[in-house]
Amino acid sequence: MSTGELLSIEPQELKFPFELKKQISCSLQLSNKTDNYVAFKVKTTNPKKYCVRPNTGVVLPKSTCDVMVTMQAQREAPPDLQCKDKFLLQSVNTNPGITAKDITPEMFNKESGNLVEECKLRVVYVPPPQPPSPVSEGSEEGSSPRASLSENGNLNNSDSMAVSRGSIDPQEKSSEASALISKLMEEKTSAMQQATKLRQEL
Repeated sequence: MSTGELLSIEPQELKFPFELKKQISCSLQLSNKTDNYVAFKVKTTNPKKYCVRPNTGVVLPKSTCDVMVTMQAQREAPPDLQCKDKFLLQSVNTNPGITAKDITPEMFNKESGNLVEECKLRVVYVPPPQPPSPVSEGSEEGSSPRASLSENGNLNNSDSMAVSRGSIDPQEKSSEASALISKLMEEKTSAMQQATKLRQEL
């Protein structure tokens, strides 16, 4: 937030989620912390590209005013989404009871001795929000049985089957291996006994 003597401006950067061939808007909030009427005027380095409503106005004492900045649809994206456009917001104390219709360019003329407060605002392009990818959804689904087990202590049928399969499979494999080993040991023992018996007969 930029806090001047006359107006506080939020935000300091005009952030537009850039998309081609689409009109995009961004809002500014001007807060008058003083007990005076404050007139303001918004200028930009690229007036053909932006529409500002209202571009001039009056903020009453201890109140706020919203300014909507709309960027016209762009046919091509700038390199690396860099933008050099800037805005200048000028504010000046004015007479009580004044309205937007009474604002004149001379009010913001410093050469006339007026105390004009100025605040520069940058324009920033941000990438539009991306939809979640299938990979992230799959990983989330894969972790859901564990999450439901730890958080709730309760599992539905599919989760309990998945967990039980995961925990029992290794045990089943180890028991099968043990049975196979014992079977082989028995066969080896019987073979040795037969060999001994044959030697004795010979």
